[in-house]
Amino acid sequence: MSAAPFRSSTSRRATSTENIDIFDEDNQALETVRDVWLERGLCTRPADRSTAESAVAQLYRRSGLPKPEFVWVQSPSAGSDLIAAEGLSNKMSFDGTGLDCACGHIASMFSASRRRMNARIERRSIDWQIERWKMERRAFGGVGPSVSEGSDQRGSTQRGSTQRRVNPARIIRSAIWESLHTTLFDGVAAAIRTMSNPVAGGVTWYGQQDAHRIAYYDTCHRYGLATFRSEDRELLDVQTALADSTGWWWAFDDVCIMAERPRVLHSERIPGSARGERRLHHSDSPALEFADGTKAFVLHGAIVPDWVVLDPTAERIAHERNVEIRRCAIERIGWDSYIELAGLTLVDQADDPGNVGCLLQLYASPEGWGRSGRILLAVNGSFERDGHRRRYGLHVPGWFTSALDAAGWTYGITGADYSRLVRRT
Repeated sequence: MSAAPFRSSTSRRATSTENIDIFDEDNQALETVRDVWLERGLCTRPADRSTAESAVAQLYRRSGLPKPEFVWVQSPSAGSDLIAAEGLSNKMSFDGTGLDCACGHIASMFSASRRRMNARIERRSIDWQIERWKMERRAFGGVGPSVSEGSDQRGSTQRGSTQRRVNPARIIRSAIWESLHTTLFDGVAAAIRTMSNPVAGGVTWYGQQDAHRIAYYDTCHRYGLATFRSEDRELLDVQTALADSTGWWWAFDDVCIMAERPRVLHSERIPGSARGERRLHHSDSPALEFADGTKAFVLHGAIVPDWVVLDPTAERIAHERNVEIRRCAIERIGWDSYIELAGLTLVDQADDPGNVGCLLQLYASPEGWGRSGRILLAVNGSFERDGHRRRYGLHVPGWFTSALDAAGWTYGITGADYSRLVRRT
C-alpha cells in the first residue's frame, strides 16, 4: 500500500542542496533547516485538523488497523484527564513482545523505520568520507594532503584532514537533533508534563517533542547523506505533516485523542547556546498557555508555581522548600528588596577580588528555610545577554563569619587564596 503524499508539508522543506559542504560544521543552511523545524515545534496556530486526522489515519492503516474515531481536546492536560476518565489504557501482550495495541503497533513501525534509516546513514556516511578523501587526494596530485607539503598549505591541509575525520551525520545530529531536543523535548514537553495528571498503564503520547528525530532523518535524506526506502520516506512525510498540523496525540485501538496547540508560547535563546537552543520564559505571565486555561509559569527555563511570577513575597519564599523555586522567587523581586522584606542580618562583607567594584556579602539564613547556614550574595563574573551581571545567592555552611572564606569555600580553596584572585568567571 502506498500513502498519499502530503504536498503541503513536503513543499515547505527548506533550501536546496546545491553548493553545500556537509562537512562544514558552521553550515548556515543547516541553521535554516533547524529554524524551520523550530518554528513548527513552537507554533501556536490552531491545528489543521483535517491534515492531522488524515496523517494519523495513514499511520493506523500502515499498522494494519482501522481508522479510529478522533476526539479533539483543548490541551494535553485535558487529554490526560479524558484518558483517565474513560479508563483508556494499552494492553500488554502475554508473550512479552510489548504493547498489543494501536500505540504499540505504531511505535514498532517507527522503531523499525529508524533502524533501517540509521543503517543506511551509517553506510553512506562511511562512503561519503571515503569519497571526500579521494577528492582531496586528486586535488593534491594523487598523494593526499600532508602538513609537510609546505607552510603555505598548512592551514587548509589541516582543515581538510580534520574534515575527513568528521562524520557528516554527526554534524547534522548536533545542528538539528540535539538543538531541537533541548528546546522541544527538554523544554516544552517537560513543561507540559507538569501540567498534566499522570495516567495509569502504558500510555504513550506523540507530538512536538518528536520533531528532533523527524527533522534529523528528513535532513539526512534531503542532503543526500542517505537514500531511504520508499516506505521510510513516505512515513517521514506523514510525520512531517503531523508536525506541521497539530500538537500532541494519543493512539488507542478505537479512538485517537488529539490535543490543540498552545495559544501562547514565550521563549528566549539560552545564553551561550551554540545551536540556537531556546528555553521557555516570561517574567510577567504564563510562558505556556492553552485555550482551556491550562498554563505553565516558567522563568528562564525553570518551571515555577504561579505565585513566583504573579505575587512573590518573603513569607512564601520562607515556606518554599524547593531551592530552585526559592531562588527564582528571590531574583523575581530582587535581592535588595528581599533582604529588606525578610530582615536578613548582615554577617560580613568584603570587596570581591575577582570582580572589581563588586561586593561579597554574607547573611544569616532567614527563619523558616528549614536549613541552618549562611547566604553568600555575589555578582556573576560574566555578563548576561542584556549587558548586566546577575546577582545571586549561594547557601554556605553556618560556621562562616568571613565573606572571603565563604567565597573561597565555594571554589574549594581558602579565603586567603581566594583573596589573591585576579578575575573570577
